[in-house]
Order: sequence, then structure tokens, then C-alpha cells
Amino acid sequence: MSLPKFILGDNTEFPDAIYVIHTEFPRFIINLENDEVEWFEDFDAEDQKELASETELAIKLATDFYDSEVAKYEE
Repeated sequence: MSLPKFILGDNTEFPDAIYVIHTEFPRFIINLENDEVEWFEDFDAEDQKELASETELAIKLATDFYDSEVAKYEE
């Protein structure tokens, strides 16, 4: 199965939360309501170096994806 890089998610138990799921390494879910990130990866010390540089970009791309999707619904 081929997955998109980002997927939007919501849950009625958390009505204010807006989730973006990142399906590629480093895999994570970000709650855009509070910028809390849940990682699906286990990182070792070497990964930490790579993660630091990739995390900022991945979270920015997740936010940009959400903004783009919302703009499409508003059209």
C-alpha cells in the first residue's frame, strides 16, 4: 500500500485537536492545537543528530500541509 506523506486526523473525544500524521521517517503525529508531537520511532544517539535537523522541517511541512488542505475546503 502506498501512503501519502501526510494524513489529517481527528477524534470526537478530542474535539479541539487537529492531528497531522507524518508517514515517512521520522514518523510522528503532531497535534496542531498545542504542537505536541508523538513519535513512532525509537531513536538512538546517532539518530538524535539527524532528527534535530529533520524535525523542524518535517513539522513545518506538516503545518503547511494542514494550511493547504484547509484552504481547499474553504474554496
